[in-house]
Amino acid sequence: MTPPPPRNSLRPGIYAPVMTFFDPETEDLDIPTFQKHITRLAQAGLQGIITMGSNGEAVHLSLPEQTRLTQAARSALDEAGFSHIPVIVGCSAQSIRGTVELCEAAAAAGGEYTLLVPPSYYRYAMDEPRLEAYFTAVADASPLPLVLYNYPGAVAGIDMDSDLLIRLAAHPNIVGTKFTCGNTGKLTRVARATDAVWIGEDGSQGGIDRYMCFGGMADFTVQTAVSGGSGVIAGGANVVPKTCVKIWDLWREGKYAEAIALQKVLSTGDWVLTKTAIPGTKSALQSYFGYGGYPRRPLRRLNEEEVKAVEEGTRELLKLENSL
Repeated sequence: MTPPPPRNSLRPGIYAPVMTFFDPETEDLDIPTFQKHITRLAQAGLQGIITMGSNGEAVHLSLPEQTRLTQAARSALDEAGFSHIPVIVGCSAQSIRGTVELCEAAAAAGGEYTLLVPPSYYRYAMDEPRLEAYFTAVADASPLPLVLYNYPGAVAGIDMDSDLLIRLAAHPNIVGTKFTCGNTGKLTRVARATDAVWIGEDGSQGGIDRYMCFGGMADFTVQTAVSGGSGVIAGGANVVPKTCVKIWDLWREGKYAEAIALQKVLSTGDWVLTKTAIPGTKSALQSYFGYGGYPRRPLRRLNEEEVKAVEEGTRELLKLENSL
């Protein structure tokens, strides 16, 4: 049976895989900070948010905690006047059955789409036919449309090629791909084959309710637009959402030189966040916005010297962000 359409369409632009925040002493969920953060991102012009992604420490959370956070995200957006912004939920598990169960729980909590990496625990068994069978079976059963998440670094090196992604895109319940692999050639091929939402040479945007090809990192936002992509799901947008949105909008407006100039600043600062990952991203939030805190253990807390290095390495980028 075909699932009902989501409440909100996926629109071209910038999306953020939102961080999860914890009490620094107890490591309990800090829902007020989480909701404040989501509201800040929406006010900056983001087109969607993702809960339970890799940046959200989904692997550190119980199912009740995941449900609570997705509910809190939907509630925060609605109460702040952003009911049009979709909530995408990471629902990856190692079995088809387990993944479908997570998709069902996400739908019940207010999620509208799901973001899925390939199963990788039994890496030796995950050849292309197994991956195709996995995603097809999940898409057949999931109440939420699927966005495929190609992130080799998180799944023991599994890197889905464009031929596989194009075949999977033919399924009516698979609606996009996130390319954290950084392969813009692959993104270009999939975007072309799927007639994905795009930005034209004159700055026009093509369509809604079509296949979405998302860049997977802030440091190739312009490159995603050049490649025919639909937007970017950017961990760095947790820290500099206005900068990411500004670059996308400049390109859409045909102001290419300005977009490229800002992209250079973004790529330089985003590399600091990428290298220091979740601890560094939270540290930057704490340094510049007064919240962020620490990840759940076993992820480490940065020492004072490292905190200063992150702050210094992102100073130029945050100056840009705060000017917008």
